[in-house]
Amino acid sequence: MILTDKKIAIIGAGPVGLTMAKLLQQKGIDATVYERDQNAQTRIWGGTLDLHKGSGQDAMREAGLLQIYFSLAKPMGRIVADEQGKVLFSKKIAPDNQYDNPEISRNDLRTILLNSLKSDTVVWDRRLTGLEENHGKWLLHFENKPNVTADFVIGANGGMSQIRKYITDAEVEDTGTLIIQGDVPNAEKKCSDFYQLCDGNILMTAYQGNLLVANPSNNGVLSYAVTFKRPKEWTHNSKGLDFQDTAGISAFLSKKLFSWDGVYKQLFDATSFFVGLPTRKLPLEKPWKNDRPLPITLIGDAAHLMPPFAGQGVNTGLMDALVLSDELSNGKHETLLQAIAAYEQQMFVYATEAQNESGKNEIEMRHPDFSFQKRFSS
Repeated sequence: MILTDKKIAIIGAGPVGLTMAKLLQQKGIDATVYERDQNAQTRIWGGTLDLHKGSGQDAMREAGLLQIYFSLAKPMGRIVADEQGKVLFSKKIAPDNQYDNPEISRNDLRTILLNSLKSDTVVWDRRLTGLEENHGKWLLHFENKPNVTADFVIGANGGMSQIRKYITDAEVEDTGTLIIQGDVPNAEKKCSDFYQLCDGNILMTAYQGNLLVANPSNNGVLSYAVTFKRPKEWTHNSKGLDFQDTAGISAFLSKKLFSWDGVYKQLFDATSFFVGLPTRKLPLEKPWKNDRPLPITLIGDAAHLMPPFAGQGVNTGLMDALVLSDELSNGKHETLLQAIAAYEQQMFVYATEAQNESGKNEIEMRHPDFSFQKRFSS
């Protein structure tokens, strides 16, 4: 096997990195995951994830974890409401679609994956600061921690990965959209009217290019995102908004959406945590470098960062783990570099399709006439 006696370092313990480790371990290949979080209990913020058939669910099935995912994920319907809080459309969960793409908390998904790995697989509190070639191996530098060596490095550490420069000269591009995410604990009491409007479903509202999507069941928290095109006059992604000032962000949203019903203002006022996310993309048009000094590649957002408007980000990343693990272990390649090239050739095709879909949706959803109701009924 091309990985016999090879030390593999996976950078990043997100769902893609952990799935990569699980798939390799199943094939008898050892890999170590290095993660900057302090420990396994570090809470991951962000909305729920839905794993798709044909990509994310396939990877979980191969990892032997699909049924556990289904047991913890929650099938959720969709409710479309207008800016005045009037329900325009609803789609309930039925027995024939409950397993299509159920929603799971990022923390629950991490727990599933961690519990499936050998106990010493993940090394926590390791913030990577750089790589260098050293006597035919990679030397990994970590902040205030000892260096380690590896024969093969897999970068799974997100859209702003520092590892990328060893693989491509492509630069991350801003796509012109800003997402403000908010969390509301104890939403049933703190914003009861909005919570009831959701009625246990994912709620979507679009009006004049401003979008709101809310999930009332994200591991005990109501999480939501407000999305809008960043005004051209903003010289920075978030116009200097201070996301530590929850009252200030709440006031900003209430002012921006001043014509919306008070049920939405209730939601903003109840929010305990905000974060601003400018949407970005890593273009895949430029070929990756062929003159890498040692075996190294990228998976997940590190490889193909895209806006989250098609639900393809994590699913494409899990597809990466599935394809790469297969190419590394199927016995078709004489060298590690050949296996990596075979993975990357496939990844460029399906990841480009996912990016194009996401980009198309982003443009459509920012249009003043965009309607969730039309989208679901078409």
